[in-house]
Amino acid sequence: MAVRELVAPTRIEIERLAVIFDHYRVHYGEAADASRTASWLASHLAGGVTAFVAHDDGKFIGFAIVMDVPASQRLGHFWQIRDLFVVPTQRRIGVGRSLLEFIRAAAISAGASRLALQTEADNTSALRLYERLGFTSVDGYRSLSLPLEMSGRGS
Repeated sequence: MAVRELVAPTRIEIERLAVIFDHYRVHYGEAADASRTASWLASHLAGGVTAFVAHDDGKFIGFAIVMDVPASQRLGHFWQIRDLFVVPTQRRIGVGRSLLEFIRAAAISAGASRLALQTEADNTSALRLYERLGFTSVDGYRSLSLPLEMSGRGS
């Protein structure tokens, strides 16, 4: 198993990533749509989002989607891990750990001030992994969301 950043991903790499990214979406209750997923990935990977993949014998078995975010107070930047997923049959063998360690090294190399991520409070196996790798909860902050209705916009 190896981990790498998808630099200028080819259409084939995007389609391979879309297969497991679609499984991730389905896991969170979205309808499967590999074609739409591939289009979304192609658009966002060309526009500032970075994908890291774990692969074994050429098959993608895990991924993380990362954004470089301005850190205005420190006049720097940090990396936010937006999505992380390991194919269920490949869990508990170090794939997630390998992805996170690779991303950590890449973030340090890029001069990022920190790594940030969020997950559900009941995702205990992920939380244990994150804590073992040194991630800590940020006390005093709450995550808020404002849904924006798409009705009437032709979407």
